Amino acid sequence: MTDLMQYLPILLLLLVIGGFAGVMAGLLGVGGGIILVPAFFYVFSALGYGGDQLMQVCLATSLATIIVTSMRSVNSHNKKGAVEWPILKGWALGIAIGAVIGMLTVSSLRSATLQGIFGVLGIFIGLYMAFGKSDWRIGEAMPTGIKKAVISPFIGFLSVLMGIGGGSFGVPLMSLHGVPIHRAVATAAGFGVIIALPSVVGFFFVDVAADSAPPFTLGAVNIPAFLVVISMTMLTAPLGAKLAHQLNAKALKRIFAVFLIVVALNMLRKAVGL
Repeated sequence: MTDLMQYLPILLLLLVIGGFAGVMAGLLGVGGGIILVPAFFYVFSALGYGGDQLMQVCLATSLATIIVTSMRSVNSHNKKGAVEWPILKGWALGIAIGAVIGMLTVSSLRSATLQGIFGVLGIFIGLYMAFGKSDWRIGEAMPTGIKKAVISPFIGFLSVLMGIGGGSFGVPLMSLHGVPIHRAVATAAGFGVIIALPSVVGFFFVDVAADSAPPFTLGAVNIPAFLVVISMTMLTAPLGAKLAHQLNAKALKRIFAVFLIVVALNMLRKAVGL
């Protein structure tokens, strides 16, 4: 009983983190992974785990949650006819290939390097959330041919390096090419499944050292953290979607952007050992 009680604060913290991630995903259209990766890192560190592979566990566990949340999100958006299936189907192969390459890359990198990557990309995403305009355009239609063949793997690759779904990169890409924002968000939810599923399958076969693997970690995926967070995000994501119609989402997005940049800067600080 004493051994179980020592994990109670961590369990409660994971419940709060999962709830917050679900609300933010529903409210702002950001994937929960952008919150979960740093949260998992701090929770697992508080448990006394570290080592060169801790970030691998954080990224893999985050991606595992994205499989479930993205599938639910796509189903919900599809009922409203918001998913651009031609885009989703046409970009799926390239994104999946990039995700697999990303998984192989992550499995060979040290935690400090992955923290640095998360920090740099997180700052760029935060800046876009804070200052990006919905009317910005670089094209009137999604890229095709060689451009699509180059860009699509990068979406999968960069998303796995950060442990996130397709929203952070897919939504800006589609929005900049004339896809209405609500349809971009709906379609990017499908990107999340394509990114997370093949990468998580690969992460199950990654050999993680004991000093980086919290209890009940299968490959690089921590099963208890996955289950606890999923139980909360499934409950709170609809609440976030409901709040989106009642609150000033633009102001909240800027506040969250500041939060993300601070978290990313802290990741960079840890990556360089300060």
